[in-house]
Amino acid sequence: MSIRGYVLIEFEVGRTQAVDSAIRGLRSARATVLAVDTVTGPYDVIVQLEASDLDQLGRCITAEIQSIAGVQRTTTCLAVSLG
Repeated sequence: MSIRGYVLIEFEVGRTQAVDSAIRGLRSARATVLAVDTVTGPYDVIVQLEASDLDQLGRCITAEIQSIAGVQRTTTCLAVSLG
């Protein structure tokens, strides 16, 4: 069973285009990028990821997304099944 997460990302001021391009070009062996949406509000981009387990999802976020120059902060929301 896979795990899906939504990563809400804030950029440093003035880095929007460069960071947005880097995130859209992300190809990870740890997780699959399902969607990248530029949004309004307190976050700049929301990335939907899917991974085989929580560890792989976390490694993708910490080792790959957070290492992109200009990423200031991430917040991860995990998808859950209530049924």
